[in-house]
Amino acid sequence: MSFDLDFGFVSQAGRKGSNEDFAGLLQGQGADRSRGVVAAIADGVSQGGLGRDAAQTSVNTLLHDYFGTPDTWETTVALDRVIAAQNSWLAAMNRRQAPRLGLSTLTALVLCGQSYTVAHVGDTRAYLVRDGERLQLTTDHAVGHRDLSHQLTRAMGLDDRILVDYSQGDLHSGDLFVLVSDGVHGVLPSREWRELLARGLGAQALSEALVESALRHGSQDNVSALVVRVLGAQEALLQDDARRAAAQGVLPLLKVGDGVDGLVVTALVADSGVFRLYQVRDPASQRLYALKTLHPQRAHDHEERATLAHEAWVARRMQGGRAAEHLARLVDWPPAGTHAMGPRSDCFYLLYEWHRGETLGQRLARQQAFGAGQAVELALQAARTLGLLHRQGVVHRDVKPDNLHLDEDGVLRLLDLGVALSGREPAATRQLHAGTPSYMNPEQWPGYERGGAAGEGGRLPDAQSDLFALGVTLYQLLSRGRLPYGEVLPYQLGRYYRDPLPPSRHNPEVPVWLDQLALKAVARQAPARFETAEELVLALERGSMRPMGPGVASPLLSRDPVLFWRLLAAFSLLVNLLLLYWLLFLPR
Repeated sequence: MSFDLDFGFVSQAGRKGSNEDFAGLLQGQGADRSRGVVAAIADGVSQGGLGRDAAQTSVNTLLHDYFGTPDTWETTVALDRVIAAQNSWLAAMNRRQAPRLGLSTLTALVLCGQSYTVAHVGDTRAYLVRDGERLQLTTDHAVGHRDLSHQLTRAMGLDDRILVDYSQGDLHSGDLFVLVSDGVHGVLPSREWRELLARGLGAQALSEALVESALRHGSQDNVSALVVRVLGAQEALLQDDARRAAAQGVLPLLKVGDGVDGLVVTALVADSGVFRLYQVRDPASQRLYALKTLHPQRAHDHEERATLAHEAWVARRMQGGRAAEHLARLVDWPPAGTHAMGPRSDCFYLLYEWHRGETLGQRLARQQAFGAGQAVELALQAARTLGLLHRQGVVHRDVKPDNLHLDEDGVLRLLDLGVALSGREPAATRQLHAGTPSYMNPEQWPGYERGGAAGEGGRLPDAQSDLFALGVTLYQLLSRGRLPYGEVLPYQLGRYYRDPLPPSRHNPEVPVWLDQLALKAVARQAPARFETAEELVLALERGSMRPMGPGVASPLLSRDPVLFWRLLAAFSLLVNLLLLYWLLFLPR
């Protein structure tokens, strides 16, 4: 979704002979739409006529190179790299062309998602006007004495290294940003600002009025104004959630009866030592919700905060698609048009809809028996949901009965996107060896590669990892709770040195075709498994009408190459011992 903007720009030489100000705005198109909008203004400082060139190249380089940075970079990182590179080039040019000199101020604004970011060097300024109040977002880098007020302490091209000021905040529809050169803000009194803003002018009309007013008040410098009014913001991006998570606090330990932003805690559902999950109730509607928050002991762990923010971003991203019905829905609190009771806590937490029913793990713990037909139906729902996630580039990474919730209406929902991979996850989340060992495919473990050969390290989870975990879950449902490879402990590779027994050995009611399907889903070697969720769905839907052929047992060499060579070495030793005995003790 693109921004809906109203923007305008005016730049005049004023009473000077030439105009060394420069400004511009560029909005991302096509694949760059999610990168937002970049606007910048610069005021050149010259000795020998190079100020205009310095201002123009600084603005144009920023506008175009920002969209060339990797989209995984946070906005301030992207701006810092681009501005630093331009500053180094400008400083080098000034050294080569001395005594001619070209310096520039630079104030840049990036609107991305539901956040704004301002980067600033020099004495151009950025203002935010919200609800009639004008807030200055920048601080002038100029000598404080009145007679030296135009003497810059920081400027583009002044030194090889540049220190850039940054400010960030939430972006609201209706926000007005005004970027002006010192020829405007240096002469306009606050009363004049209030009168101009009170007129409700459009962006172009307001920029013209600011410049005209500055000239009437006797400005002796170039006069430039760039105005951006946000009529409609983008949907929230990952960096929006990450920034809010970093800025907000963490809830303290809560007990039953405690209140959080108008919600009342009714139960502690889970405590992993990293996250706590509460059941909470809205007293007004009596609706139940699930509240997920960081454990207070992890309040200063920025990586865990980023992981929880990533979970929120993935959950919102999935809510607009076909998978939404089979995922826990994230709730905005308080709901639109209402107000929560009491003051806001300003703490970071996630609020999900509460669904009645139980997880498959809870049902297995009660030793509930699942019929073959019911197990197939549950596996079908889960496989279709995984297929929708995988097509969006999301890998769940922790599929298991405890994360599959069966509602009272028969809908199966996939819970807990906390360790999901999306391609935008924090590095710490990606490097985490996450998941439940008994449901992780063998090639994720260090020392195991495709086909069972020894390797240096495990592979990152992918779509097949989710399908293997779902296959283990299906095997459990069919075999009355038993795991295909038994209970696997971390780094216990020995569990994968045998092929699993067919589920029918534990439950005679399982038909042959379902036996073969379950064994294919949990095969030791990746090429023998289902490659996509769609392939698994098709096999489940066809059922006995088009059964798969029986799988081929893995040979010992592929199941346990080390054991194979050990047996060969033992046989060789035995032969050598027999030869030695024959040479020493038997008559010749």
